[in-house]
Amino acid sequence: MVGSREWIADLMTDVPTQQNSPRILIVEDDPIDRAILSAALQKGGYEFAVAANGRDAIDLYSQEFFPIIISDWLMPEMDGLELCSFIRSMKTQSYIYIILLTGRESKSDLVKGLAAGADEYLVKPLLYDELQVRLKGAQRILDLELSLKRSLAEVRETSIHDPLTGAFTRGYMDQQLFQELKRSFRYIHHLSIIMCDLDHFKLVNDTYGHQTGDVVLKRCVATICATIRQGIDWVARYGGEEFVIVLPETDQPGCSIVAERLRERIASEAIEVEGGIITQTVSFGAVTVEPAESNRNRSLEEVFNLADLCLYQAKEQGRNRVVSAEM
Repeated sequence: MVGSREWIADLMTDVPTQQNSPRILIVEDDPIDRAILSAALQKGGYEFAVAANGRDAIDLYSQEFFPIIISDWLMPEMDGLELCSFIRSMKTQSYIYIILLTGRESKSDLVKGLAAGADEYLVKPLLYDELQVRLKGAQRILDLELSLKRSLAEVRETSIHDPLTGAFTRGYMDQQLFQELKRSFRYIHHLSIIMCDLDHFKLVNDTYGHQTGDVVLKRCVATICATIRQGIDWVARYGGEEFVIVLPETDQPGCSIVAERLRERIASEAIEVEGGIITQTVSFGAVTVEPAESNRNRSLEEVFNLADLCLYQAKEQGRNRVVSAEM
């Protein structure tokens, strides 16, 4: 037995509130030990759920994620070591911190518990202060994991997005566009890409400076993103002032309509910059890949070469226009 009924009553007084604390799963078959542990967590201001054995704990876990599990060692159905091993064998959304609670004190038992996957080891009778220290340690570990995940997400976000315009990077485009091409043949859908280049952009940089040029680039990309289908179409920075717009499930007539709409909207927008107002035009080379058997082995290089040729023709014909092709 972990404690007495008097200790339970004492624990129930002066209950504080834990801000942003994780929910805890208690796994304990003894009703008195379970009540004492519940009272200790309640006094600490923690939210928790209770299971009578390892099997019940797994059933509860299948319905809700618990970042911290406090489990007794000796239990019917499934004991604490078996529960630890089972949890560690699962693919979980985040790390689970496991505290093993037992009356065993030998080093060999400690090694068994840690080897099974436990992070901490509390010996009965339970001391309230020791439990709180262990839980604060668990919280630090979980906070570190969350911080690491956020850092990795930020690194990934930076690696796939151009920091200036917010468009996807060339590396992301090469990888993702290959998948889009494979998907178009699998589901027998057209795939269109539009290569666009800002007209006379060097003159903007030379006249107004590169900071103004950056403003123009960002405004043009913002207009593109506001015009294409959200969550379906996407835009990547191909290099310098050149961008590629990817239109899944879009045939040639549809692609031409989108390209022409983009051309008109960008050309009609007055961009206010320091020193005046700029009207920027863009030339477009649009290519649609039919999901025909003859195209199945087409490389991305072939697609880009044709799009680049269309873009070159658009510039040769006077810029601020769309030239399209199908393959």
